[in-house]
Amino acid sequence: MRSIHPERLDSATAEDAAANLADLRRINRYLGGHTTLLRAVARLYSPRDAFSVLDLGAASGDMGHALQRRYPRARVVALDASERHLHHGRGRRVVADAFRLPVAAGRFDIVMCSLFLHHFTNEQITVLLGSMGAVARRAVVVTDLERHTLARAFLPATRWLFRWHAITVHDGPVSVQAGFLPQELRALADAAGLRNAAVRRHVPWFRLSLVWENPRPDGILS
Repeated sequence: MRSIHPERLDSATAEDAAANLADLRRINRYLGGHTTLLRAVARLYSPRDAFSVLDLGAASGDMGHALQRRYPRARVVALDASERHLHHGRGRRVVADAFRLPVAAGRFDIVMCSLFLHHFTNEQITVLLGSMGAVARRAVVVTDLERHTLARAFLPATRWLFRWHAITVHDGPVSVQAGFLPQELRALADAAGLRNAAVRRHVPWFRLSLVWENPRPDGILS
């Protein structure tokens, strides 16, 4: 069962937060984060296509940067509630609350989030996914953690090898325990009105992807 507990990043000093975000960029780059996202988006676009992306809870924006490296014509806007987190990124950035998106319906081709949903309750996730579906003209793309014993143990067990920051070692297992089983993530999408979303496991990274394609040509979720 999912359990949500406070993460130390939320109350970290600027220096510790920067170190933790650097660890997260390493984890995404080398341990499946970028791979999971790129595989999900490859179902929708080719590298030559031009499209717009809103990245919710983007933090330092490394997932959006990985997407732009593969899709140079993509226009990515990073949105996060923390100006401090966005300060470590580059490109188009917006400080805003994901629950109160300052965006019109159908405004972006893709609305995505990575390692974001697990911070919230199931009821909050349903609200977020519904909002994402309303803003997404073409698709909603979610990547997050699969709840698994091995994933929970990985960061503490490898601290000596990769020199993870203390916040990373604490918050990693907490995040995994707040993660999802595939059927749970699919049920949340259904509850939000994102019917027939495709949920996939990405082995050996203990990552999940969810891709919902908007069936309405006007890009507005009914």
